[in-house]
Amino acid sequence: MQLWVGLGNPGAQYALHRHNVGFMAIDTIAEVHGFSPAQKKFQGWLQEGRIGGVKVLLLKPATYMNESGRAVGEALRFYKLDTEALTVFHDELDLAPFKVKVKQGGGTAGHNGLRSIDQHLGADFRRVRIGIGHPGHKDRVTGYVLGNYAKAEMDPLADMLGAVAAEADRLADGDDPRFMNDIALRLGAADQ
Repeated sequence: MQLWVGLGNPGAQYALHRHNVGFMAIDTIAEVHGFSPAQKKFQGWLQEGRIGGVKVLLLKPATYMNESGRAVGEALRFYKLDTEALTVFHDELDLAPFKVKVKQGGGTAGHNGLRSIDQHLGADFRRVRIGIGHPGHKDRVTGYVLGNYAKAEMDPLADMLGAVAAEADRLADGDDPRFMNDIALRLGAADQ
């Protein structure tokens, strides 16, 4: 069994923020793979389903970004899972918009959701980093991250989320390089 967590902030006013792309990824995976309806559990919303032959739990913490680790820790303890079973989907300033990279462990790069999970569980968990690009100057980061995707970004955003969901079986099987490669191929970016 695996626990896949999307990071974001709850509430309609945050729904299209770049910071909520982790929530968007979880929602798209749930829809494409026919997961159960969301239940209020572990200070968030939990859905159950299968991706390929793997049982996967999808969690969107409702604790707000800064306290994501509380919800994630509660779910892992309940199911007696360790961080090897954990995958976190989150926005990444240091990647070009709509690029998707997977890595095991690492720092938090100022991401409060990652920082919270790190404080509760340690840093050794798999991350699906979804590029949002950088606004160019650190003084503009907060407004950019907490800003909505632009109208012109909606089609590439939908394409990227669809590719993540379509290739989720690779992630469930632990084939991270193939997951990244197949997403790049779907998005016509095989040269990256």
